[in-house]
Amino acid sequence: MPMRVVIVGSGAVGSSIARELLAHDHDVLLIDSKPEVIGRSGLRGARWLIGDACELSTLADADLANTQVVVSATGDDKVNLVVSLLAKSEFGVGRTVARVNNPKNDWMFDDAWGVDVAVSTPRMMTAMVEEAVEVGDIVRLLTLRAGVSSLVEFTVPDESPLVGRTMAFVRWPEDSTAVAILRDEVPIAPSEDDVIEGGDQLFFLTTIRAENDLRAILSGTDPDSSADARTGGSSAVDLSEVREATEDR
Repeated sequence: MPMRVVIVGSGAVGSSIARELLAHDHDVLLIDSKPEVIGRSGLRGARWLIGDACELSTLADADLANTQVVVSATGDDKVNLVVSLLAKSEFGVGRTVARVNNPKNDWMFDDAWGVDVAVSTPRMMTAMVEEAVEVGDIVRLLTLRAGVSSLVEFTVPDESPLVGRTMAFVRWPEDSTAVAILRDEVPIAPSEDDVIEGGDQLFFLTTIRAENDLRAILSGTDPDSSADARTGGSSAVDLSEVREATEDR
């Protein structure tokens, strides 16, 4: 369903976000303080408002009261925090997404400043590097909902004890949910019957608090993580025993 989205900042990041949203038929309004950005943006279908997004009057002119999402994508962390706070506290915007430019400011981007989702470009770049070299450990890609939850990725080593197990066989932490499997660059919606393969990239939504438990299970250091441990017995079926029982009958 198309949404009304206001993006503050029309630099490379803001323009890229706007381009993707416009391609999916969302109603996009960009706010920037420099009139010249309109002509050089190359964004077709976007609406513009020239003004200072830290001013209540500018945000009121942008009709934030009837906006579903506000994205603060400027290169100034102070602006992104102020816009998020005003959008949430003064206009009741349902969802705010804020860009973090300086990783040292990560701790400020939470619900106290009206931020629902904080996206740190340096952190994501670091995560991509870690993903390439840290096979066998979880990598946090995003922090969601005021630092309570995160999106993490785990690349399954070929020698992992998880290989050959189904998703249902593993006892995942209560506060962690598998949301996707990326296999041979093809995304898969995980089901209980999916068998884990070496090289699979597993994506989870998890609470920050549950990350260590998830890490222990994925690394094979948690002895209670399998379905066997839950039931006290083996989940494997010995086909020879079945065959013998059938013949005896």
